[in-house]
Amino acid sequence: MKPLLRALFGATVLLLAASSVAGAAEIKVMISGGVSAAYKELVPQFERMTGHTVVTAYGPSMGTTQNAIPVRLTRGEQADVLIMVGDALGRLIDDGKVIRDSRVDIARSPIGMAVRAGAPKPDISTPEALKKTLLAAKSVAYSDSASGVYVGTELFAKLGIAEEMKDKAKKIPAEPVARGVARGDSELGFQQVSELLAVSGVDLVGPLPEPVQKITMFSAALASGAREPDAGRALIAFLASPAAAPVLKKTGLDPIAAAK
Repeated sequence: MKPLLRALFGATVLLLAASSVAGAAEIKVMISGGVSAAYKELVPQFERMTGHTVVTAYGPSMGTTQNAIPVRLTRGEQADVLIMVGDALGRLIDDGKVIRDSRVDIARSPIGMAVRAGAPKPDISTPEALKKTLLAAKSVAYSDSASGVYVGTELFAKLGIAEEMKDKAKKIPAEPVARGVARGDSELGFQQVSELLAVSGVDLVGPLPEPVQKITMFSAALASGAREPDAGRALIAFLASPAAAPVLKKTGLDPIAAAK
């Protein structure tokens, strides 16, 4: 392990140990879908290491659905830790709902495309191939969070097919896009690769081609109303540590802390 990573990992272990000694806490987390698959695997490890209990509420990083993290906070739901799209977290920091100096970037995530399991995988290896695939598709779905905002407002325009996509591309609120694709509601689905991989019944075609790709940063921070700030910081440190990197990578994310 490189010296910097070894030092970082050592500091994380010390923080976790100190958190455990301080007494068991119940940490309330709000998290969006992009990191959820890795998080569900990592949280039990954290709980065993520290004795803390983690209680989780899931919802998109943005949007107006009742489960969206900004909506939850606005109606007064309490949270210690928020894990969500970095840009959306930044807006909550500016609004005073998040402790600014507590933010830690955890992983990057590309946008990908999925089809129903067993369906032919169309070519999306270049912008021109992606354009042809989209024009040939009967229906296209994208999320109401960060990836969908990009797909709906920028990607189609970059490909020069915004008008052609108006009648067959739809935004999917409050549900992973891949679930609708698995049911056959939509022929093609776009979302973060990590969110597509977490749903059975679909096959990942691949990430968007690099010239039209949009990488999303997922970050964590303490909510301004955190009741367990020390335990919350320990959870954030663990999720951002080299020890968590292999699980993040396995679930389609690019961890900021590189694995050994």
